[in-house]
Amino acid sequence: MSGVVDLAAVKAAGEAKARAEQARAEASRTGGAGAVAPAALVIDVDEAGFERDVLQRSAEVPVVIDFWAEWCEPCKQLGPLLERLAVEYNGRFLLAKVDVDANQMLMQQFGIQGIPAVFAVVAGQALPLFQGAAPEAQIRETLDQLIQVGEERFGLTGIAVDPDAAPADAVPAEVPAGPYDAVLEAAASALDANDFGGAVQAYRNVLADDPGNPEAKLGLAQAELLGRVQSMDPQAVRKEAADNPGDVNAQLAAADLDLVGGHVEDAFGRLVEAVRRTAGHDRDAARLRLLELFEVIGPEDPRVTAARTSLARVLF
Repeated sequence: MSGVVDLAAVKAAGEAKARAEQARAEASRTGGAGAVAPAALVIDVDEAGFERDVLQRSAEVPVVIDFWAEWCEPCKQLGPLLERLAVEYNGRFLLAKVDVDANQMLMQQFGIQGIPAVFAVVAGQALPLFQGAAPEAQIRETLDQLIQVGEERFGLTGIAVDPDAAPADAVPAEVPAGPYDAVLEAAASALDANDFGGAVQAYRNVLADDPGNPEAKLGLAQAELLGRVQSMDPQAVRKEAADNPGDVNAQLAAADLDLVGGHVEDAFGRLVEAVRRTAGHDRDAARLRLLELFEVIGPEDPRVTAARTSLARVLF
């Protein structure tokens, strides 16, 4: 298994084990997380939640990271296999799935050249496992080695699984008011009143405490978009974009107008083309704006799926 030699280094292992023991002691002091449902053994992870969901959890259980994308055919074979094995191994490892299209920074930090790519994090220590849709027997052997390293070198015994436990995202019969309901309601009211600055600040306040809040992420993307186009002269913006196809700022502004006007495919296509034409800071600006507009439309929309595929083609 790639990376085992690095993990076995005495100093690194000792430091990682100490961190893992400290984290387990803290969890024990505070009551711990308790048993989880089998469905909780497979989680989606993004850049905002990586430290909490992967690095911190790796102090109690090895975390296997599956880097994938919707357009990747081998990923569609490997992903379900890893998910099945995560449940079968019954808490001895946690599977974290990372969509590389939406999390380019994580992809770069792990030095990934192609997908599917599978890594592991054990007690805060990262190591590569394999790349591509490997045979199940090889994957099982790799997982067994990973679990053995976790147990012997870092004392990681996994997480308890209760087959009768409800999933963490199960909706109770009566849902109590959430801690951000009032703030989200105020943000929506500000949005309706065209107070885009107030709405942006309110949504950011929620995301500061809860980075994955879907309502706040959508609301922020909408408020920022509407705030940008509020004072635009559509005719002047479109002329500038037509006259200067290489001007990224002009294309960003025109894409915003396209989306607000309901021309979703045009907005996405314009930004994908801007990514293809440019490099460096300009390319990052176009890519990030495209990801922001994906949030406005929603990840399940087929136009977003198609645009993600087009973006991946020009990036790789």
